[in-house]
Amino acid sequence: MSRNIGFNNHQVLALSIFLMSILGTLFFWSFRLAFVFLGSSVLLLTGTINFESLIKSASLDVILFLMGMMVAMGLLKDAGLFAWIVSLMLRIKNLTANKFLIVICFISALLSAVTSEVVSIIFVVAAILEICDYFEVDPVPFIIISVLATNIGSAATVLGNPIGILIATKAGLTFEDFILKAFPLSALCLISIIFLVKVWYHKTLIQLGEKIKEFGANEMLIKLISIPIEKQLKIALWIFGSTLFFIAMHHRFELLLNLEDNTILLTMPLFSAGCILLWKWRKAREFIEKDVEWWTLLFFMLLFAQAGALSFTGATDVVAASFARAAGHNQSGLIVLIISASALGSSILDNVVLVTAFIPVIKSLKGVGFNLQPFWWALLFGGCFGGNITLVGSTANIVALGILEKERNIKLSFFRWFWIGLTVGIISVVLAAFALIFLPLYHA
Repeated sequence: MSRNIGFNNHQVLALSIFLMSILGTLFFWSFRLAFVFLGSSVLLLTGTINFESLIKSASLDVILFLMGMMVAMGLLKDAGLFAWIVSLMLRIKNLTANKFLIVICFISALLSAVTSEVVSIIFVVAAILEICDYFEVDPVPFIIISVLATNIGSAATVLGNPIGILIATKAGLTFEDFILKAFPLSALCLISIIFLVKVWYHKTLIQLGEKIKEFGANEMLIKLISIPIEKQLKIALWIFGSTLFFIAMHHRFELLLNLEDNTILLTMPLFSAGCILLWKWRKAREFIEKDVEWWTLLFFMLLFAQAGALSFTGATDVVAASFARAAGHNQSGLIVLIISASALGSSILDNVVLVTAFIPVIKSLKGVGFNLQPFWWALLFGGCFGGNITLVGSTANIVALGILEKERNIKLSFFRWFWIGLTVGIISVVLAAFALIFLPLYHA
């Protein structure tokens, strides 16, 4: 049967092992590392892929980038940066419910874009819980809003979501490309969502407004902004700011120094991590052991290798041809297919897993004669925006709900999230699809 479809034996084996790793991860999350270890071993033992290609496909450049950024995030947490930023930005004159809503959305999206969705949501949720406790209002709507904004903001830059750096390295995209093409579209989606949630949670906002008038905000805000900026935090800010500067300007420096594409982008986090480990040498082991998510990085590395086996055996060429036929060899139809499939898939599956599966397929579409640029953006926006659809659609969702359950013993029902998440997901994906189809910017 597989031969009739167009696959040979090695392609069937590579595809089967990859799908088993994905399904095993979906249904037995705790055993995900075991699945990728076993699957990668079988690929090597059967000669489906060789060691050299396996190592090349493991995307060590992405792994090292993430490792360096995790060390930097560890320093920022240790220095108290995020608590200081959130508390400082919540210093609002004449606070109203609508102002609070807008600030929460922009803080969530901006922190997500600059740091990462997980780091951002931890600190924003903590601030929301404190404020809602003070005003004696239900924190759930505001936490849902912050997560929705976080997932949208995570698509704005290379740093916001692991799939951003993964797509950037595979597609040859720069930080400037994200600022020019991803940031404006994410901002547009964020603004549309602010209007939506203002209507959706109208009663909650009225209740908060009444509580603000009753209790006043000054005492709470004074408490929130009482965190001083210390010397350690200033140094941490300087290191992180320098890292962001070189990441943002990496393409310019690479051209100036005649370096290979993305050399500075991928090495700056490592360089900064090295400086941090020298400065904080007494805590160096703690940064590496506690702040670097080794379990996650090993999982990513071997999953990337299994996806590489699909390309190595040519299985992705067959899948790409099938995609092209399904879309009638029409670029716009293929954009809609990719963004819809990635959004739907990321709503039930970790978006890194999903994007890893899609990348070799998109690369193979070049052989069918398509311009790949809009497909990469479709994969990014679908993978990030689709995470809003369900409770488990992104890591930020899971982290936020875990904090809510732990700190307030509140468990969210599936449908309390689903209807607002689905609405936001559809609106943001449709906006992105229209932009990708009709704006020449995304085809260059």
